[in-house]
Amino acid sequence: MAFDPLQQRGIPLDEQLRDWRELNVTPIDPDHADPYTRCRIITMNGIETEAILFSHQLARHCPDPEIKQRLARVRYIEAQQQKTVNWLLPGSSSVLETTIAYEQVAVDLTAWVARMEPDSYLRQAYQFGVLEDFDHLYRYANLYEMIEHRKAEKIVDGLTEVMPGRPTYLHHRDPLDNVRQPYDRSVTEPLSRLHALTIMSAEQQTMNFYMNVGPTYMEPIARQLYQEIGMVEEEHVTHYESLVDPGESLWEQLLNHEYNECYLYYSFMETESDPKVRNIWELHLNMELEHLRLAAELFQRFDGRDPDQVLAPALPPPVTFEPNKGYIRELLATQIDCTTLGTGYVKEAHERFTRMQEAVMAGEKPASERVIDDNRAISGREYRLETEGPHPAGLQLSR
Repeated sequence: MAFDPLQQRGIPLDEQLRDWRELNVTPIDPDHADPYTRCRIITMNGIETEAILFSHQLARHCPDPEIKQRLARVRYIEAQQQKTVNWLLPGSSSVLETTIAYEQVAVDLTAWVARMEPDSYLRQAYQFGVLEDFDHLYRYANLYEMIEHRKAEKIVDGLTEVMPGRPTYLHHRDPLDNVRQPYDRSVTEPLSRLHALTIMSAEQQTMNFYMNVGPTYMEPIARQLYQEIGMVEEEHVTHYESLVDPGESLWEQLLNHEYNECYLYYSFMETESDPKVRNIWELHLNMELEHLRLAAELFQRFDGRDPDQVLAPALPPPVTFEPNKGYIRELLATQIDCTTLGTGYVKEAHERFTRMQEAVMAGEKPASERVIDDNRAISGREYRLETEGPHPAGLQLSR
């Protein structure tokens, strides 16, 4: 039967507080864990972080002390959930190994969403973005081989290919061309709302991660690569957040956030291969059911509408981490040379794009290109993981 979170009873909020022992979860084993378990952890960390940040913003615009207190109570539990999820990541993994996992999330989560998205304009936005994250994976994999002398297949486990996407230096666009057209909340499918919120949250977490870990490196090329890709991630957050209809009230947005958390915890509970991690997904789902009930009460009180007018009558099919190699290859063959112009997409380097490129590059080769050159010089060839044959766009391996 379809799972309707609005009809389910969760754990009462008064019973959700956990002590330090309960929060001190055992991290996954990086050498034996399913790579997609790590991807689910990274995704839910981003989802919980967005929920917390949104709740803070809502509280800052709320004059009612009682509502502020209610938001604070739920937000504290969300913060415990975020710590639990993020602390599942092993401390033995290097920052670069976690970075490569972040990009595997960006590739396979965004590709899956693009495949499932019913709206053609929104689908194009995800297709455009995924080819850029795919290239970031390739750049970081070469940095990983160069400074840690290891290969990214240890992390992605052959589930995701590693080869050039849309070249990273071509991702630097005029900010005007990163703003997309939002969906119309009055007619859009409920699934499209969930997709937009999910990918926005995941990219926001990646942006935050890179802006914080980038300067911790001593190697100049690593610092510069994180800085360059970190700026692209800012563009991606702008790209995805602009898809959300700004006409949604803050209470409608709160409702969407809580429903999306239920959707993703349910999805990952259904697809998780690690029993201990699955137990955490199930526990957090039961917490989120109560958070959703409280958000629905606020939505009814302040928007005067029934949640069924906004939300799907039941959860869509589970979000699934799975290989998307054929789909990515098709996009590489047909869309690798796209850029944006206003809210649309073109295949020509227009004047505004060219001006931005000249201003940012200042006549120098960017770190994203130099890291490939440097690894070729050190390793004898650039690093790729092409499990399905030659590059579909004809980009040959350089030695």
